[in-house]
Amino acid sequence: MRVLVTRPRPDAVETADELMALGHEPVVAPLLAVTFDSGATLDVAGIQAVLITSANGARALASATSRRDLPVFAVGAASAAAARQSGFERTESADGDVESLADLVLARLAPKDGALVHVAGTVTAGDLSGRLASSGFDVCRRVLYEAKPVGELPEEIEHPLEEGTLDAVLFYSPRTAAQFSDLVAAKGLAGHCSGIIALALSDAVAEKLSGLGFADVRIAETPDQASLFRALGVTST
Repeated sequence: MRVLVTRPRPDAVETADELMALGHEPVVAPLLAVTFDSGATLDVAGIQAVLITSANGARALASATSRRDLPVFAVGAASAAAARQSGFERTESADGDVESLADLVLARLAPKDGALVHVAGTVTAGDLSGRLASSGFDVCRRVLYEAKPVGELPEEIEHPLEEGTLDAVLFYSPRTAAQFSDLVAAKGLAGHCSGIIALALSDAVAEKLSGLGFADVRIAETPDQASLFRALGVTST
């Protein structure tokens, strides 16, 4: 299958490598470009744990502090893996969404043991800080990176849509799905999606794709790449 990968780099490249290992042809065309605040530092004095809601959050955390003994609570397996790759061994995954992460924190931590830091981008899904603050936690949200949408539909998407050479598209976030929908509609190419399968990481992602007339919109049973691949009909390594 020829599969379009829309997530930002470097995650898009890792996904593409895995698709190739499974015998598929990936087309990499990120719709968000991630930039980090390279000069930022994170004061972790009095902090009992750090919360991350994306792999980029893990990368931003690693850049902002030399401490690797901090407990890190991650929203899912990919963000937890990114934290471990950066040297954070005390890492636990909620294996879900922001609500799952809040539930994990509430089960593992107590407000009296110190404040929490949520390392985030300029745009976040859900209200993690609000949910935890309502249970008595002191949560500081630090914005250390930004995911900027591309201004125009990349040629790597436009041409295959016009030629009808895509079999499937992977969508990992509502922002990426919305950006795809807007740019494709602006080019008048919505009708070219009728032969393509859309794979969405969650219901919230799928909602942004409703106007494009995909042949099928499949939603991952759990919000992780392995489940997304299973919805496509392949099993990740």
